Amino acid sequence: MALGDLMASRFSSQSPVALVSSHYDHYPSNHEDDANDVARRDDNNSSNNYRDRDSDTASTSNYGGGNATESTTATTTNSTAYLPQTVVLCELRHEAFEASVPTGPSDSGLVSKWRPKDRMKTGCVALVLCLNISVDPPDVIKISPCARMECWIDPLSMAPQKALESIGKNLSNQYERWQPKARYKVQLDPTVDEVKKLCNTCRKYAKSERVLFHYNGHGVPKPTANGEIWLFNKSYTQYIPLPVSDLDSWLRTPSIYVFDCSAAGTIVNAFMELHDWNASGSAGSMRDCILLAACEAHETLPQSDEFPADVFTSCLTTPIKMALKWFYKRSLLCDSLDCSLIDKIPGRQNDRKTLLGELNWIFTAVTDTIAWNVLPHDLFQRLFRQDLLVASLFRNFLLAERIMRSANCSPISHPMLPPTHQHHMWDAWDMAAEICLSQLPSLVEDPNAEFQPSPFFTEQLTAFEVWLDHGSEHKKPPEQLPIVLQVLLSQCHRFRALVLLGRFLDMGPWAVDLALSVGIFPYVLKLLQTTTPELRQILVFIWTKILALDKSCQVDLVKDGGHTYFIRFLDSLEAYPEQRAMAAFVLAVIVDGHRRGQEACIEAGLIHVCLKHLRGPVPNDSQTEPLLIQWLCLCLGKLLEDCTEAQIQGLQADAPAIYAPLLLEPQPEVRASAAFALATLLDVGGDVCRDGATGGDECDDDEKIRAEISIVRSLLSVVSDGSPMVRAEVAVALARFAFGHKQHLKSIAASYWKPQSNSLLNSLPSLAHIKATGSAYANPSQYVPHASIVSSQIGPLTRVGSDNLSVVRDGRVSTSSPLATAGIMHGSPLSDDLSQHSDSGVLNDIVSNGTMHHSRPKPLDNALYSQCVLAMCTLAKDPSPRIASLGRRVLSIIGIEQVVTKSVNSTGSSGPKTSSPTPSLAGLARSSSWFDMHAGHIPLTFRTPPVSPPRPSYLTGMRRVCSLEFRPHLMNSPDSGLADPLLGSVGSLGGTERSLFPQSTIYNWSCGHFSKPLLSTMDDTKEILVRREEREKFALEHIAMCQHTSVSNLNNRIASWDTKFETGTKTALLQPFSPIVVAADENERIRVWNYEEPNLLNGFDNHDFPDKGVSKLCLVNELDDSLLLVASLDGNIRIWKDYTLKGKQKLVTAFSSIQGHKPGVRSLNAVVDWQQQSGYLYASGEISSIMLWDLDKEQLIHSIPSSSDCSVSAMSASQVHAGQFTAGFVDGSVKLYDVRTPEMLVCATRPHTENVEKVVGIDFHPGLESGKIVSASQAGDMKFLDMRNYRDAYLTIKAHRGSLTALAVHRHAPIIASGSAKQMIKLFSLNGEPLGSIRYHLTIMAQKIGPVSCLTFHPYQVLLAAGATDALFSIYADDNTQAR
Repeated sequence: MALGDLMASRFSSQSPVALVSSHYDHYPSNHEDDANDVARRDDNNSSNNYRDRDSDTASTSNYGGGNATESTTATTTNSTAYLPQTVVLCELRHEAFEASVPTGPSDSGLVSKWRPKDRMKTGCVALVLCLNISVDPPDVIKISPCARMECWIDPLSMAPQKALESIGKNLSNQYERWQPKARYKVQLDPTVDEVKKLCNTCRKYAKSERVLFHYNGHGVPKPTANGEIWLFNKSYTQYIPLPVSDLDSWLRTPSIYVFDCSAAGTIVNAFMELHDWNASGSAGSMRDCILLAACEAHETLPQSDEFPADVFTSCLTTPIKMALKWFYKRSLLCDSLDCSLIDKIPGRQNDRKTLLGELNWIFTAVTDTIAWNVLPHDLFQRLFRQDLLVASLFRNFLLAERIMRSANCSPISHPMLPPTHQHHMWDAWDMAAEICLSQLPSLVEDPNAEFQPSPFFTEQLTAFEVWLDHGSEHKKPPEQLPIVLQVLLSQCHRFRALVLLGRFLDMGPWAVDLALSVGIFPYVLKLLQTTTPELRQILVFIWTKILALDKSCQVDLVKDGGHTYFIRFLDSLEAYPEQRAMAAFVLAVIVDGHRRGQEACIEAGLIHVCLKHLRGPVPNDSQTEPLLIQWLCLCLGKLLEDCTEAQIQGLQADAPAIYAPLLLEPQPEVRASAAFALATLLDVGGDVCRDGATGGDECDDDEKIRAEISIVRSLLSVVSDGSPMVRAEVAVALARFAFGHKQHLKSIAASYWKPQSNSLLNSLPSLAHIKATGSAYANPSQYVPHASIVSSQIGPLTRVGSDNLSVVRDGRVSTSSPLATAGIMHGSPLSDDLSQHSDSGVLNDIVSNGTMHHSRPKPLDNALYSQCVLAMCTLAKDPSPRIASLGRRVLSIIGIEQVVTKSVNSTGSSGPKTSSPTPSLAGLARSSSWFDMHAGHIPLTFRTPPVSPPRPSYLTGMRRVCSLEFRPHLMNSPDSGLADPLLGSVGSLGGTERSLFPQSTIYNWSCGHFSKPLLSTMDDTKEILVRREEREKFALEHIAMCQHTSVSNLNNRIASWDTKFETGTKTALLQPFSPIVVAADENERIRVWNYEEPNLLNGFDNHDFPDKGVSKLCLVNELDDSLLLVASLDGNIRIWKDYTLKGKQKLVTAFSSIQGHKPGVRSLNAVVDWQQQSGYLYASGEISSIMLWDLDKEQLIHSIPSSSDCSVSAMSASQVHAGQFTAGFVDGSVKLYDVRTPEMLVCATRPHTENVEKVVGIDFHPGLESGKIVSASQAGDMKFLDMRNYRDAYLTIKAHRGSLTALAVHRHAPIIASGSAKQMIKLFSLNGEPLGSIRYHLTIMAQKIGPVSCLTFHPYQVLLAAGATDALFSIYADDNTQAR
């Protein structure tokens, strides 16, 4: 249970963190037995969904990690009730949904660097030995005793010729140990011709592979100053020089040279010069030429007999033997151990369970580690990871440097390496060597004696673990990483190494990149072939981390059959859901845009596995379950994406019916993933079959059509989901559908926006067939054939309210009518012209000579197409800018262009001039009526390609776009942006068209979860807890002060300033923990001031839509990083973060809170309130119900019937009793609701009976009493109600003589304020006693305050902020407070 243990450790250290989430924590974490339970809980995106909403008085906040002090029950109740623990909208998805597009796993950039660019192997090895045994070269004076051994053979111990052959054979064997598959050729004491022949043969055989040229020049003079090496003539009477230029021209590149002779550095210098000259001609040739030389140009090889004569070659080809012999002379063991035993070390080099194998393993780990820590990244990759033989030679070269420098000789290389001979890892090698050597006598004596492995790897893993506890991205990387790689080879250390590696990879993409650059990839790929059960979880975790960084690994996984490992894991029920979600993620990456991966996974039955687990019941007891559902959907979606075979299998397995219920899940990520998966089942290419003149009957497959209908219906149900992420996926899905059904959708859309002559009479009936009495429609005889495309199935969809009767007056368009305003009909010669010409590209096969016909039957009914067009328009006016732009792109597919205009004066060259008042931009109210959809909103222009050939007089430069809105200034700009490439050829599915589709983002966004740390807590958690504790303490102290305050009057104005709002302040709020006030005007301009200075901190527009009007401002998460909720009068909610920082405000989320409003309603006059305790937002207005939104789920969870014919005019949510709220109605009635009760409505009364006017303000009494309410009507009367005990008001105050405009009740202090349009604010106690009034500004002139438009109290202090219809804004305190 690797990952489980790993994660359990995380949670035990994380108990306080869970409390930052939006629910009270029910999980015990103080028992060892619970570690496994805890391991199941990841802090994934779904962790906030199971909240205790029913307990009014839950246990004390233990935000500080369970150290809450014991206190009286009263205090416990108070602190819990007054300080809600709910925190919403702080998930990953709210960070920057609007601002950035997630990229998902990449297959380029950072990730491509770790892969060795061009793997290479050394195919041929040329060994040239110039020993001339028994004849010393003239420039060498030998000492006595002198180093003699060549390849561990004493040349004087046998006949010279035999010795030469033995040495040649030995050298060949020594090299073969490192690269057995290469071809070896030896030349002993050769001539120049023989070497030339050898080189040409090797290059011919090796082709483009590397050739190794080894030169031993111990029997010839030193190389010349020009870098020539010496060979022999045939009779061995002369030394013949060979210029390196010749050698280079014969061997060419890629090549590696080993020069074992005195002054070998001169050869390297000569090569460098040679390649400098040739650099211009043969670019990059030196890069493929590697040189290893035994010493510098001025040095002679060591002659001491403690070394062999070919010490350099011995280090390169027999490093263990050389290293031990050298170490033996310098260790204390030389007294007790016989040196000859070193030649008898038992075991094989490639068997790690033997002494020789272990030594070789440790040596590889040490040299790899030194190289990785010292060399630049690119050089390490090239020398140590590209070619097996080169890597071995360079590892051994590090040893040669260490040993030969002790003899004052410096081996050199090209490329040059930094010095490594004093690296501290050599000490670890010496220790390991000593431990192994100390066992040698007993092992040689008794071959059956058990060999004790070295503690080297265990100690190095411990060092790595210490680094993991204290290291970070900003510290030096862990030098043990290459050792961890080596440890994976051993079964006994593998599990621990993988767990530590998992912890390292979890630190971030930088760590994954480091591990990959060390060379971990082939090891973990190979491990997928093991069946060891305990490795499964940690391997899935490691692969999750790798693929979250680098998608390109999908190819390797499929090639090695690795996908089956993850499918088996996904299908196993023993693993935790979170770990299975990781397996689903890995599989999703494998099939993402990878046809071979899709085919392999379909073959392995992945579709069946995913659907099987989605079909099962979804238990709500495990918090990590949603992550699994989310990734099952995404994995299936990626598998089905653009893969017809998979789509057919999915439809046969009834995938749409399995996905549909998931659209109602509480987690937005799950809903968005289900929408994405549904979208991939829609066949984009269907258009060719449906609308073209070709195609067999199989295109009209009934089952497919039924599936499409059910998919589209499911998607339409979430078109107004509370999460922009879900709506984005619906928009992408509708784009796919629109592309597949372009023709039919265009015909429906065309009939709504059909151009006719300058009379609206002809086009009205085409908008809807409404068989309603008293409708102001022209009689059916006035229909024209072109307008009758729409069948009467659309009738039920379209209702026209009585306020549309102004549309037609004497057969002319009224310019003030909603239709004219929308820019749908502007007089223009084009509209007359087009009414006589059906369009060849779009409408030709739909309407001809007044009769309707299609190339084949319509696959879906008109009602569904109408709903789709309506949904597309709904998306196009979405409060989230990103969704609105997606919606507009979808509309462009079906030929509707949204013309963004502030004011248009359209002049036709012959038609009458029609001026349109400023049409609104995109604030269409969500509506079930086509008329409502246009009223004063985006001009929606239907565009059709012109007939061919076009009439030059009208269509010059318009490029197959005819806009119903005739705009002369567009005529001379051919690329005005009107033409949409998507509207080109009907039915052609070119790549360019497909690339213009809106792209889904849920997959890429969800991938981000796995690239973030999953095992460790966030660093800033402690700061968050400290700040939260400070704020709770401040709040509790001030609540106590408020409760015991005795306020006389609030006529001490402590701050006042000009807001610069032309229409005055509509609504405002005071921040609880800083001297900041936020206010908004009618036009939804939001401004933020520091009222102690006072200076403007920030100002911004809530949106760019023309329909302006703000309803309310609320603070969300006020005890934490507060967010600003702005409710508009049309019911749209937008929530902002960083709203106090100038120009830095970011939109967290946006949605429309009111749906299904009454027909014929112009303005919604939305009434909204927010309740932090429950995380609920209540919204109503000109609708017959109250919408209850859960902002944590971002979902509409109830639509409570208001049981009233009139609409809600005021609403207040209790800030201490979760789920309780009260509403005041236009007819003066008041109702109390509690969403925790089955019937919701607790009680209703109608207190305002004297003058029946609407309730303008309503609020709960301060304190914990439930059901005590203050209600104020426009007539000026204020009623005090105890809703649970009495039907009637127990106290009535006539606060104002009419025109009461604002009411504010302090959250904790016994004080109520009311404001009037007659320029007065009055203050009352909870008993109805007047405390005073505010009428005048404190100026010499004693100017009266403006007509009051809004009042609000500070949550924890006795401060009253007042805004008026003039630009002045004031803050009042009691007399004791210092004026600023």
